[in-house]
Amino acid sequence: MKQFEDFNLKPTTIEFIKKNGFVEPTPIQSEMIPSILKQKDLIGISKTGTGKTHAFLIPIMEMIDVEEDSTDFVITAPTRELAVQIYEKALLMKEVNPLIRIKLVVGGKQKDKDIKQLKDQQPHIVIGTPGRIKDLFLQEGVLRIEKTKMLVVDEADMTLEYGFLDDIDAFAGRMSENLQMLSFSATMPEQLKPFIKKYMHHPYTVKIEEDESFNPHINHVLIPCYHHSYLETILSILPGFQPYTCLIFANTRDVAEEIAKGLRNKDYDVTEIHGNLESRKRKKALKDLQASRTTYVVATDLAARGIDVDTVTHVISCGFPNDLEYYIHRAGRTARAGKDGMCFVLYHEQDDASIRSLMRKGIHFEHSRYRNGKWQTLQPYGKKRKKKNDEMKKEIAKLNTKKNTKVKPGYKKKMAAKINEIERKKKRDYIRQKIREEKKAIYKERQIGKKNGK
Repeated sequence: MKQFEDFNLKPTTIEFIKKNGFVEPTPIQSEMIPSILKQKDLIGISKTGTGKTHAFLIPIMEMIDVEEDSTDFVITAPTRELAVQIYEKALLMKEVNPLIRIKLVVGGKQKDKDIKQLKDQQPHIVIGTPGRIKDLFLQEGVLRIEKTKMLVVDEADMTLEYGFLDDIDAFAGRMSENLQMLSFSATMPEQLKPFIKKYMHHPYTVKIEEDESFNPHINHVLIPCYHHSYLETILSILPGFQPYTCLIFANTRDVAEEIAKGLRNKDYDVTEIHGNLESRKRKKALKDLQASRTTYVVATDLAARGIDVDTVTHVISCGFPNDLEYYIHRAGRTARAGKDGMCFVLYHEQDDASIRSLMRKGIHFEHSRYRNGKWQTLQPYGKKRKKKNDEMKKEIAKLNTKKNTKVKPGYKKKMAAKINEIERKKKRDYIRQKIREEKKAIYKERQIGKKNGK
């Protein structure tokens, strides 16, 4: 294992590393820092929480020249929250060397203030969202990055997915031909390759294999919704565990908003992180999450991507995202730093294909529900009920008691029809039984609610 001392870094860079509390480099830092310092173009692929941010911040600290009055480093992130996170980590550079100028440029802030500051002085490092960087460079002409030495595209796969790569394309084409480009992401979609080919010169790829789906510290639990909504199911299971911080993932902003509102109506303290929030509220929500001020956080994948908070003990996934890789990201928000974590998955019948796909990838799901104040273990997902099958076999066997009698014409068709009818009857009986159980459970919950005056 390499050590930071092996990179022959300046004393100021070593001090920056110590201020971050790092003892030794992570695998992606070990692989990328020496090559970045040699000014090579690189592609870094690894999951969130593997040290990607400092894989480029440490070389920038080493390469920065505060005597130059120009913007030499540009770092892009697809969301304001991610840009703010990188910015806050970069601010430690100023504690080591106060002469370093770092500027955050994101949407939702007062652009006039950015324009005035940039007219007065250019920062050494710019961190921001692609749209605002493009605007200040190409439209306003106040951010001078045409001679920038390094461009870092963080969360490149998500930048592509949400359509922000066009903004980067617009200003990257106006930057220096000798530009060093670094791309960091969790995956490498095919659609990203033309962009990389266009701007990167013989890039070297570093891929760190860390599959969170096999993290032994994460316990994946399937929770059937039956005919209930996600909000109703969440409310039914919350009394069954005591989280320190619980992240609740929704597939859309509207569903996230609905869940957060419903939880507040039941007096739960909730933080929201999604695109429907104003910039000021999103920034406050992110700070609340990092400071662990609230127990329950409702988020979308876009808003929560890249959030690395050690205090998350439980994750609730409301269904599955279209790209199942994002389920791995959801589950991976818990069980950080070797701690144990729980990921509850609320599912409906239409989620069967997603569940089976993840099971084939090696994820082991427990199958449970919370009823009458206790957790109940359900039949393993996808396993047929043995008792029902045994009963059916007995009934079918009765049809074959007359072994020595002569077989009449049409016998096989009649036998198949009778067997089919037995199977259909058993299925109807099973469905009726489940409906009765659900109605009985709902009735009991209502009676308990009346006794408690709710």
